[in-house]
Amino acid sequence: MAVTLLLDSSGTGSVTVQRSPLAELCACLHVLDEPGHHPGSAAWLARAHAELDGGLLTMAAAWAPLWGAFRARYLLPLSAGSGRTLADELQEVAELPIGDFVAMTAQALIGKNDTDLAPRLSDEVLQRLRLISTSRMEIGARLRADPEAFRRELLDFLAAFAAASFDAEWPALRQALDRDRAERVRDLHRRGPLVLADLPTTSTASTASTTSTVSSTRKPLRIVFDKLYNATARVDEGRPCLLVPTVHGRPHFVIKHYPGYPVVIQYSADGAATPTLETARRRLAALQDPTRLRLAYAILRNPVATSELATQLGMSAPQVSRHLRRLREAQLVHTHRRGSVVYYQLDAAAIERLGPDLLSVLYR
Repeated sequence: MAVTLLLDSSGTGSVTVQRSPLAELCACLHVLDEPGHHPGSAAWLARAHAELDGGLLTMAAAWAPLWGAFRARYLLPLSAGSGRTLADELQEVAELPIGDFVAMTAQALIGKNDTDLAPRLSDEVLQRLRLISTSRMEIGARLRADPEAFRRELLDFLAAFAAASFDAEWPALRQALDRDRAERVRDLHRRGPLVLADLPTTSTASTASTTSTVSSTRKPLRIVFDKLYNATARVDEGRPCLLVPTVHGRPHFVIKHYPGYPVVIQYSADGAATPTLETARRRLAALQDPTRLRLAYAILRNPVATSELATQLGMSAPQVSRHLRRLREAQLVHTHRRGSVVYYQLDAAAIERLGPDLLSVLYR
């Protein structure tokens, strides 16, 4: 499963990089709701709990589904433009057509890219929300009863939370985001849209277009992002791709592609490597086999040669080699050679990271 972007490979105009105070504010709110997966934000989280009153914390928990695993589209930039303030971005949400606002909210509550949820929430949608959680159903009922009032209340909360526990943090965050943005812009000027391949992708290729928007003599760039759902979106001058760096959003990798609005990719600004779905799958598959688990145990503490492993496990050398190859392909072993003998040792750090890496893939 993956999200595929099709974009013109001839220029950089369809891809831009911009920071977003609203996106970073909502990344902070997500940390507040799911602190366990964001150890790098522990210092901010401690300050937030010390500074915020109980009323704001309660409200943050009530609104949390909007910036959860499936972020509401309007909480990321709705249009291209540098230098936007938080007030500018909140105003843009306030001016969003109410049908789009309702549909984007419903998407976040349900956690699906379903665009047939506007202009009003049906009984069927509320029933789906009830089966997810009663709190989401209650949010959906409030939204259906008075969407304009719902939006005003949400924007008032975001402004109040920012004043209480985000505005003081923003100058330092802005510097970090601007540093990353400057690097990405330089890369974009040098490499064009191929800069997207630095993000968690599974493949990058030029393919002949079958749509009428690109002539048969031009080949769009096809970039496939490692995600746990399938979708395809076209990027061009009329619908740009906005790259939005985040500090507090790590390890999440967010792609939003609501029809009629720019494609937005929010990525970690620290440049840390992120695991791919295929890597996690290969490692889980490799360790599922009982024989490979025995091999892992045998090479955990010390490097061992294939012939010795065959003796210890009562197997033939070719059998051991086949299992070691699977562990090597999953990047779970280190090898080194002494003369003609190759020694294998388990990569204990890779095993230790498997849990957090798998969580990172699922959260993405």
